[in-house]
Amino acid sequence: MHNHLRTFTLLAALTALFMGIGFMIGGASGMLIALVLAGGMNLFSYWNSDKIVLKMHGAQPVDETHPEALVRNYVRDVFDMADGAGLPRPKVYVMATDQPNAFATGRNPENAAVAATQGLLRMLDRREVRGVMAHELAHVKNRDTLTMTVTATVAGAISALANFALFFGGNDRERPGGIIGTIALMILAPMAASLVQMAISRAREYEADRGGAEICGDPEALADALQKIEHYARGTVNLPAERNPATGQMFIINPLSGRGADNLFSTHPATQNRVKALMDMAGKVAAPVQRAARAVGTAVPITRRSKGGPWG
Repeated sequence: MHNHLRTFTLLAALTALFMGIGFMIGGASGMLIALVLAGGMNLFSYWNSDKIVLKMHGAQPVDETHPEALVRNYVRDVFDMADGAGLPRPKVYVMATDQPNAFATGRNPENAAVAATQGLLRMLDRREVRGVMAHELAHVKNRDTLTMTVTATVAGAISALANFALFFGGNDRERPGGIIGTIALMILAPMAASLVQMAISRAREYEADRGGAEICGDPEALADALQKIEHYARGTVNLPAERNPATGQMFIINPLSGRGADNLFSTHPATQNRVKALMDMAGKVAAPVQRAARAVGTAVPITRRSKGGPWG
């Protein structure tokens, strides 16, 4: 009931924002048109937002017959953990991106999908990959995926509509707010959409960390993975995520490079705080960050970088 109420409240806030943009663009008639569009978009997003997001990121389905051992192990581990958690087996995808990251999507556990990047499978060892995917399965179990996918779709539409506001009669002085109001709308509407996303996202990530640690039975593995992902993600641009910043809140670590204003309203808690909470679950003190780059047991050698540093 709590999750359904949260989803309804979130959609209501985004719908109101969408209608407000319509009013600024076309007055009362614009608001009415926006209301109809928002209703149709919410219904469409409920049924299809997972497919939209997977397509945005070029995710390809994989199974246990895949020719690469890394991918086969990834699929098997997802299925094993889903079975152990009493969840239906989700569809499994891989994204052709070097940045290590992952997300879950789908309107409910029966229609869920999880996706990991090629970078995640190559840069993390199998134990750490299990920790990451357990986190994503926790999102599925908590029914966060509906909130995340619908939010990403509607927030993206709000940003796009705000950016095109000037093309909808931007020189019409009779329009509510005039040209100054339109410019303010273009700047403030995407920020407002981000604030709505942020309102529930951080607590959701902590809860998924806790649930993921229980699903894989290894809080330390997820803590190690989070540190390693954050390090490599900072130095690798995720082009699909940069083109669709509204989907950034779906990933386990913020996939945006930080250029421009995308990171002003982060939807993710600080990684060091997440790591500390996980290490507390494991009954251990958080180790130095260098620990996350240990090479023992990794699927492939860790990428060497020309610059120095703890991972060099």
